[in-house]
Amino acid sequence: MAIITTIEELRQQAKRRVPKMFYDYADSGSWTETTYRANQTDLEQIKFRQRVAIDMTNRTTKTNMAGQAASMPVAIAPTGLTGMQIADGEILAAQAAAEFGIPFTLSTMSVCSIEDVAKHSSAPFWFQLYVMRDHEFSKKLVERAKAAECSALVVTLDLQLLGQRHKDIKNGLSTPPKLTLKNIINMATKPAWCLGMMGTRRHHFGNIVGHVDGVSDLSSLSSWVGDQFDLALDWDDIARIRDWWGGKLILKGIMDPEDAKQAQKIGADALVVSNHGGRQLDGAETSIAMLPEVAAAVGDKIDVWMDGGIRSGQDVLKAIALGAKGVMIGRAFLYGLGANGKQGVTDALQIIHKELDYTMAMCGHRDIHNVDRQIIRSCPF
Repeated sequence: MAIITTIEELRQQAKRRVPKMFYDYADSGSWTETTYRANQTDLEQIKFRQRVAIDMTNRTTKTNMAGQAASMPVAIAPTGLTGMQIADGEILAAQAAAEFGIPFTLSTMSVCSIEDVAKHSSAPFWFQLYVMRDHEFSKKLVERAKAAECSALVVTLDLQLLGQRHKDIKNGLSTPPKLTLKNIINMATKPAWCLGMMGTRRHHFGNIVGHVDGVSDLSSLSSWVGDQFDLALDWDDIARIRDWWGGKLILKGIMDPEDAKQAQKIGADALVVSNHGGRQLDGAETSIAMLPEVAAAVGDKIDVWMDGGIRSGQDVLKAIALGAKGVMIGRAFLYGLGANGKQGVTDALQIIHKELDYTMAMCGHRDIHNVDRQIIRSCPF
C-alpha cells in the first residue's frame, strides 16, 4: 500500500473508491464553483515568516474548543451524507476523532442517526441543527441530542435556501442512490464500497426517517426535506433554539461583522466564519478573507473559528494567526474517510497535526496559544 503524506493523495484515493455521485457531492461547490476554488487559493497566498535559533522543544498544539479538550485547534465539521462516502461513515469518523482527541460534529442530514453515533462513540460529540419549518421536529432533534449527551449544538445559519450544485443534478444524487444505468455501471467499478453498503442497514437519513409523520420511503423523504428549510429564520428563532438547548451553542455560517456581533449578543459560545465550503453563495468572499474583520468586530467576547479550504496544517496555522481560535475541517476528513474509512480519517488528522506542529515551530512558537499575526510575512487581506 502506498504511503500517504498529503490530503491531496487521500482525495485522489477517495475519487477512485467512492461512487461518482457521492464523491462529487463532497467535492463540489454551487453554481460556477468560484468561491469553492477561492477558499483554497486565498489561503495559498498567505506567506509565513520563518524564524531560526529559537528553542523548539516541548511544543504543544493542545487547546479547548467549546469546553472540550482538543489535541489541536481542529474540529470535524458537520457534513451531510457522510455515511455514503463509506458504509457507517459517521460512526467511523466519530470514532477516529475521539481517538485523536478532537471534536466531531454530526449533521442533521447524516446517514447514521444521533443515537447510532452515541452508541458507538467513546467520547461526547457535537450535533449540528438545520432549522426546519417544522419547529416541533427541530425541537425533537435538540431533545434527542440532549438525550445522547452531545456536548455542543452547532446551528447552521446559511442554508435557508439550497445553493444549486450542478454536479448533483447531473448525477441524480439521492439516498439511497438511484439505480440508473449510468450509476449502476459506476458503482460496479467500486466493489469495496458496494460490499460495505450491503453489510449495513444504514442507507437513509437516520435522523429523519422514522421520526417524522408520513416520511417512510425515499419519495416522501425527498419531498419533505425539499420543503423544510426555514426561509423565515431570524435571530428570534436562534434565541428560541438557544433556550431549548441550554448548553454550549455554536453558530456556523457567519460572514459579516454585524452578524458576528448578533451572534455574540445572543449568547453563543462560538461562531464559525464559513461560506459553507463554497456550496451556497457563489461569488461570496472567502472565509479566510473575512476572518480578520469578523474577529476584530467581536474581540474576545466570543470564540471565533473558521472553515473553508483547510487542506493542511499550514492552513490551520494561517487561520490561527489571522484571529481564529480553531478551525473546522470538512472535505479533508471526507477524503480520508472515502479513501480508507476510519484509518483514512486518522491519516488525515495525523497529516494535519504534523504539518501544524512543524510549521508552528519553524515560525518561532512552541505553544499554539501564542501564535498571532506576527508569523505572517505577507497577506492580501
